[in-house]
Amino acid sequence: MVEAFAVASGKGGTGKTTSTLSLGMALAEEYDVTVVDADTGMANLLFHTGLTDVETTLHDLLIGDREASVEEAVYERFGMRVVPCGTSLAAFERADPDRLQDVVATLAADTDVLLLDSPAALGSKSAILPIVLADRIVVVLQPTIPSLSDGLKVQEYARSYGTGTAGVLFNKVHDDEDVRPIADKSERYFDGPTLAAVPDEDAARAARRAGGPLLAHAPESDAARAYHDAASTLDVRTGESERVAERFRSAVIPDTP
Repeated sequence: MVEAFAVASGKGGTGKTTSTLSLGMALAEEYDVTVVDADTGMANLLFHTGLTDVETTLHDLLIGDREASVEEAVYERFGMRVVPCGTSLAAFERADPDRLQDVVATLAADTDVLLLDSPAALGSKSAILPIVLADRIVVVLQPTIPSLSDGLKVQEYARSYGTGTAGVLFNKVHDDEDVRPIADKSERYFDGPTLAAVPDEDAARAARRAGGPLLAHAPESDAARAYHDAASTLDVRTGESERVAERFRSAVIPDTP
């Protein structure tokens, strides 16, 4: 039984990768979770999970003349299954984004929750694929009107392909910021609820420097507790794995966004 979430934002710098891993670790206390770095052009999940030296990554599964199996690119980390992506520009240029459909379908057969760490913008086919393939999106925003606007563009695009919105996660919230006015607006315009407001803490930056997820590095921090709240608020809807996998394989992917 599986549901696929694309963690998206519409712009860079909102903390999507930190949020993807933190939600994954929190959800893994109840579900079997698989996290995929679907940002094939600007991958950085491998730096957050200690996987910089692994032999096989998502890039190897997307390049037609390589014979890697999906399982070779899956690594057990922090109570989850993690599929990192490489950082080679040459590999990115050779990768066929269409092959992501089969990769996601294969992974869906053996997990409860699939989290796709998505690219920041919608400027290419590889960037929009995670949103088109997902059941729903989790929109990561900073508590500003421009960030809200960027997130709404992602939701609008997701809707056009039948992808719903699971909720909005406010990240990097400073002590002097009142998130309530922006959250009130978001709940009027977004289909899903506000999952949590994650404070901007040194713990998150320290975790990145240490090369580990926030929930492993500082599990008692306010930010970690906020991600646990977000995971508790997220209503995971399960679908039959074979049907979900077939939907991934048969999805109509646009050539351009």
